[in-house]
Amino acid sequence: IPLSDPRNGIQSCMPFFRSAPSCHAAVLPHQHREQLNAITSFVDASMVYGSSTGLASALRNRSSPLGSMALNSQHSDQELSYMPFLPRQQAHLDPCGPRNSTTSGASDRSTHRENTTSCFQADSRANEHLGMIALHTLFLREHNRLVSELHLLNPHWSPDVLYQEARKIMGAVHQILTWEHYLPRVLGDIAMSLLMPPYEGYNPEVDPSIANVFAAAAFRFAHVTVQPMVTRLGPGYTTNSQHPPLPLHHSLFASWRVVEEGIDPVLRGLLLSPAKLQTPGQMMVEELTERLFQAQGGMPLDLGALNLQRGRDHGLPYGSWRRFCGLSVPNSTTELAEILGNFTLAHKFQLLYGTPHNIDVWVGAISEPALAGGRVGPLLACLLARQFRALRDGDR
Repeated sequence: IPLSDPRNGIQSCMPFFRSAPSCHAAVLPHQHREQLNAITSFVDASMVYGSSTGLASALRNRSSPLGSMALNSQHSDQELSYMPFLPRQQAHLDPCGPRNSTTSGASDRSTHRENTTSCFQADSRANEHLGMIALHTLFLREHNRLVSELHLLNPHWSPDVLYQEARKIMGAVHQILTWEHYLPRVLGDIAMSLLMPPYEGYNPEVDPSIANVFAAAAFRFAHVTVQPMVTRLGPGYTTNSQHPPLPLHHSLFASWRVVEEGIDPVLRGLLLSPAKLQTPGQMMVEELTERLFQAQGGMPLDLGALNLQRGRDHGLPYGSWRRFCGLSVPNSTTELAEILGNFTLAHKFQLLYGTPHNIDVWVGAISEPALAGGRVGPLLACLLARQFRALRDGDR
């Protein structure tokens, strides 16, 4: 951490946990390191249901005759359900629990109410942001609504059949949202038609696992689309003094807010708030580069720095992936300026990196101007489309 950075007085360096390497049966002389994925790659709502048999079982209500998901026994949202809290034996993994810091100000009407809750139990990163908690909760409620409806239609079905059929429907909803509503707006219609041909059914030759460059860099483009404030709205989608806009860093691991306020204000805000428009002068908001996890009581982290280091940990240079996608590889500031459509930015990269060949893939990719009708440039369009096409065609 530079001497000029306010964080320097807390620690001299920023903590970074390297990716766990996958194991190979034989050690080859030039075997490159690959990351180990701990959750499934498939677009199947597994973030709600779990990526392992054990977690999937723990997230279910095993005594339910309907195949329902487990619910929170302590709190409800106007008689609507919440996810269960983490079990006591996992309290050491709980970043949502009691904190040393106090919160105050117009954007926060709490004192220490957050001390009464813990994180919700779900797969992956459900608790990381209020929006994630709200969407996971919505999926949970929809699963339990579906099993009730399916039971009325098929009273002879067992709890396991009801659970699996509802889960299959929820996975399909997740897929429809992804391929029909999300990707066309990210890639743009032209890139979508060129890079994502119509679905022709399952192809057993396609590898649906997550590519190194996708996990470590490409899909992290979304970090530059995050707004610095979390919009919350009252009934009628109006600004409400009870739910004012919330600084982003106060929305992280804040399960207590959902228990106190429900998911409706957050969902309304999500529906009416556009993603941040990424520009060369504003790649990522300071809420993520200067205040990430600050409210959790530790040293605030810099998500941009972590993304760059993740790419270096995985060995992902910008030029190599341009070449992989059949795009031109910049060898000079002039050539880089043509690709970025911005000489000032290209010159800054030249000063920072010395040569375009040293540019990290994440920062190079997010710096490319967006394709027509989309939100990403040519390199990201290529990498995202290749991954989502593999996830679609390689899913049996």
